[in-house]
Amino acid sequence: MRVILGIGLGLMAAWGFAGEDTPRTVDMLAEGWKFWKAPAGECRTETGGREQAGFDDSSWEPVTVPHDWAIGQPFDMNIDRQVVQVMADGEKQPQLRTGRTGALPAYGVGWYRLRLAIPESDRGRSISVEFDGAMSNAKIYLNGRHVGEWPYGYSSFRFDITRFVAFGATNVLAVSLDNKEESSRWYSGAGLYRQVRLVKTDPVHVAHWGTFVTTPVAESGKGVVDIVTRVNNESGEPRQVELLTEIVACAAPSKVLATARTGLSVEGSAACKQTLTLTGAGLWSPESPVLYKAISKVYAGAALRDVVETPFGFRTLRFDKDQGFFLNGVRTPIKGVCNHHDLGPLGAAVNRRATERQLELLKEMGCNAIRTSHNPPSPELLELCDTMGFLVMDEAFDEWKIGKNRNGYNTLFDQWAEKDLVAMLHRDRNHPSVIIWSIGNEVLELNSMEPKGREIARFLTAICKREDPTRPVISGFNNAKGAIKNGIADEVDLFGINYPRIGDMSYGKYHAEKPGYCLVGSETASTVSSRGVYKFPAKENKVPWHLEDYQVSSYDLEGPPWFSTPDHEFAMQEDCPAVAGEFVWTGFDYLGEPTPYNEGTPSRSSYFGIIDLAGLKKDRFYLYQSRWTTAPMVHLLPHWDWSDRLNQAVPVMCYTTLPKAELFVNGKSKGVRARNKSEVFGRYRLVWEDVVYEPGEIRVEALDEAGKVVLSQTRKTPGAPHQVRLTPDRAVLRADGRDLCFVTLEVLDKEGNPCPRAAILQFFEVSGSGRLRALCNGDATDHTPFSSNYMKTFSGKLVAVVETTGEAGEITIRASGSKLRPAEAVLQSTR
Repeated sequence: MRVILGIGLGLMAAWGFAGEDTPRTVDMLAEGWKFWKAPAGECRTETGGREQAGFDDSSWEPVTVPHDWAIGQPFDMNIDRQVVQVMADGEKQPQLRTGRTGALPAYGVGWYRLRLAIPESDRGRSISVEFDGAMSNAKIYLNGRHVGEWPYGYSSFRFDITRFVAFGATNVLAVSLDNKEESSRWYSGAGLYRQVRLVKTDPVHVAHWGTFVTTPVAESGKGVVDIVTRVNNESGEPRQVELLTEIVACAAPSKVLATARTGLSVEGSAACKQTLTLTGAGLWSPESPVLYKAISKVYAGAALRDVVETPFGFRTLRFDKDQGFFLNGVRTPIKGVCNHHDLGPLGAAVNRRATERQLELLKEMGCNAIRTSHNPPSPELLELCDTMGFLVMDEAFDEWKIGKNRNGYNTLFDQWAEKDLVAMLHRDRNHPSVIIWSIGNEVLELNSMEPKGREIARFLTAICKREDPTRPVISGFNNAKGAIKNGIADEVDLFGINYPRIGDMSYGKYHAEKPGYCLVGSETASTVSSRGVYKFPAKENKVPWHLEDYQVSSYDLEGPPWFSTPDHEFAMQEDCPAVAGEFVWTGFDYLGEPTPYNEGTPSRSSYFGIIDLAGLKKDRFYLYQSRWTTAPMVHLLPHWDWSDRLNQAVPVMCYTTLPKAELFVNGKSKGVRARNKSEVFGRYRLVWEDVVYEPGEIRVEALDEAGKVVLSQTRKTPGAPHQVRLTPDRAVLRADGRDLCFVTLEVLDKEGNPCPRAAILQFFEVSGSGRLRALCNGDATDHTPFSSNYMKTFSGKLVAVVETTGEAGEITIRASGSKLRPAEAVLQSTR
């Protein structure tokens, strides 16, 4: 499949996708791969001849890349099962830990092979293979010869394979991966989980990631662009070339807004700086993500040798020690979330639509920023952040030299840290969405008074400044006081506080003690909840441990010992305008880290998400929406199906952007509640603690200052489950074999009321021009494989992920089971 100029921002510009009339071609290596997973105990150092062109791979599994070899497999709680020593009652005691990395078989050795026909006509061209990420310890071979290797599974990398190619013949590209046990604290995924490309260029071409665009002047109506372009010459002879750079708006690419021409002599490699000025330039921001493209054309005489496109945006950044963050001169509170890289039931395998859906949900909530916890993200994520308008903290590492995992990044740091960091910086530095480089998360060097930690921070920060002096550097400090004492905090530009607390660890306290620091809530809250599950009494709980079901309460008051409620975090920020904003842990539930149930329980995924693993909103979504948006909204909780709590108290809460609300139970008023700044929970949520449950309905009316009803919401006691309803997130899909539809199934009673406690088995059938890709219900304890065609609902819902085939036509989805009235949905898949 050849990618040609004109498809827009769907692909990383730094890789320079060009048209058929230029010497650069890019083939996406997606189809035709063969995969083999080594059995447990297989020797990790022996290739077994699998890299050789003549090796018989006829029995291997055909797969499409991106591919995560573990995500569709059965859950096994013995995977990553460990007995560790923990302090309890003043002494070390053994503790069983399970589910840390998702209870899926991501560890082990895997091989991929692909046949490539490279014609004789390509002789004389430069040919390379590019990987957006390979998990992990990748070794690359072509025709049996070792090309190179890259161990860090999150890094993007490239190898020139020209000298290994057999022109006019079929070549075999082989990749071995060794994802080692105890190498991650969360589900890493496994395999060729990001895109792979074959790139062919003229010997004279723009280098890989060879453009660097900055905008020293970014004002409404005027923009100045500085662009440094590196041109490589692999012909073996000096060449005189002309570099023509054109600036166009992505929204109107046919109109050239500015040009620059420069002649240069290239022997090996040469860099060229050009400055261009635009009038009428629009500024990039989350509210208005205006994008431009620098089109770099390399000529030798009259012959066009290469074309590369680099999207960018005009915007200014400023972090102020007293007033927070300014974008384009306007104070802009960061309303961010931390996200791991997995896509829930799709695993780590990158899918553009799945990534886009996550960002759409976050945008609806009022979120404007993403922290790529704790590693370089997929290129697709950054492209979408550019186009949809999100700020990004781009993070490199979870470990430095002191390890959190036996086979973690600490084993690679000395040899690979600079290479991996430079790869991230060069790949990502043209994205206007990226506003911060993060060099680490909660590194264990924070806990030491040895100078090594400060030296490493200085080393990594210097690399960032050398490669991109335009963005500030941060590290996330869960021991912020330790970072101050050992000097690590003084080696970065921004003081990243993981888990501030009201009192001596609040933003205000740090600002008073260190008034020169620019403060960022780099990781906040860590509230846990299970969608649609409520625990009584509804009170703040730092040791949630509900053995009856291994769930946690959706009253948004529970978390591990280090957590704070969203309300406490809101209050600390509101009381200290110096803080730039926050990145909440986390936007979405993710595979692995099932805190608080990581000690020999059924849980295999996290509870931290504002949105669950299936992409369904928890109540907490609306608490953040009530704080991060201004349009009128109201959300009432909990549901009203409590036959087991007749005549008992069921606290009712309301999240709203409006100043007050009145609650009615079966038509009888329970009073008006207004925001109360003197109480932290009354400041951001409205609470009726003494409501006694009786069947029927509850209704909340949200009021303006004058007492006028603006919005209302009702919860009804349902009858018995009777039917299901299917709601696709889109009706028309692309027939490209990759586009996805997320179909929500809800259990309803006969009258159409939701049944919020229903746990009912449903089977799915997909026919026509689509296929069932995955099922997920958001229950961290459900061990039904995501690849199954059946699953129980959790809190009355589940999500089916449907993927298009390469054929246009109708897609029919049918759900049935448990003697409920079935449902169908019909989609259209078009070219």
